Amino acid sequence: MLIRSFPAGAFGTNCYAVASGPGQECVVVDPGMDAVEPLARMLAEDGLKPVAVVLTHGHLDHTFSVLPVCDGYDIPAYLHPKDFGMLSDPAKWHGPQLAPLITGVRLPDPSDVKSLDDGAVLSLAGVDLTVRHAPGHTQGSVMFSVDLGEAPGLLAGDVLFAGSVGRVDLPGGSWDDMLRSLRDVVLPLDDETVVLPGHGPATTIGRERATNPYLAEAASAPKGRGL
Repeated sequence: MLIRSFPAGAFGTNCYAVASGPGQECVVVDPGMDAVEPLARMLAEDGLKPVAVVLTHGHLDHTFSVLPVCDGYDIPAYLHPKDFGMLSDPAKWHGPQLAPLITGVRLPDPSDVKSLDDGAVLSLAGVDLTVRHAPGHTQGSVMFSVDLGEAPGLLAGDVLFAGSVGRVDLPGGSWDDMLRSLRDVVLPLDDETVVLPGHGPATTIGRERATNPYLAEAASAPKGRGL
C-alpha cells in the first residue's frame, strides 16, 4: 500500500493519496485549501492517476479544492449526505471566522456528489475503503478503514488527532455525538491501527487509548443522556 500526503493551505489540512503502489490509480482524500498544484506535484512524483475524491466531512478546509480536482481529472467525489448542506450553503455551517474564505468559492452541487453510507466498502483504485460514520465534529463526519499491509489504517479526518479530537463548537457539531463516536467507533479498533488524521502527525489507536484524555472520557461515559 502506498500513502502520500501533504498539509494543504493555512489550516494545514492533510491531503492524502492512497494507492496500491507507485504508477497505479489512486484515491484522493480531502483536497483542502490551495491543494490543486501541490497535489498534482505529489501525484506526479509516484506516477499516480486519481480515480475519485473521498471526503471525511464537509468543512471548507477539507473541501476547498474538490471541484477543481474533480473537474481537472474528470473524477467523482464522495461525501456523507448529512454534510451535503455544507456544499450547498457553506456560510451557514462554517462560522464567522471562515466567512471571508467562503466568498467566491465554488463547491460541487450535492446532486453531483456520491453518497457515503456507513459500513459500505468502496473498492476504488485497487484499494478497499470501509466507511465508518462518526458524527460529532460534523453530522456527516466519516472515517475510512484501510489495510496498510503491515497494520490496519484509519483515515480519521477531524474525528481523532494525536492527543486530541475534532472541535464540536461549529454548527452541526455535538459533544454527545463525538463521545458516542469515540466510544462506539474508535475505541473498538485494534491498538495497532495507524491513525492518519486530518491535521497533524500520524499516531496509533494504542497510543491514543493510553494518552488521549478525550478517549479516556469516552471510555468512561455513561450510556445515558443519549449516549
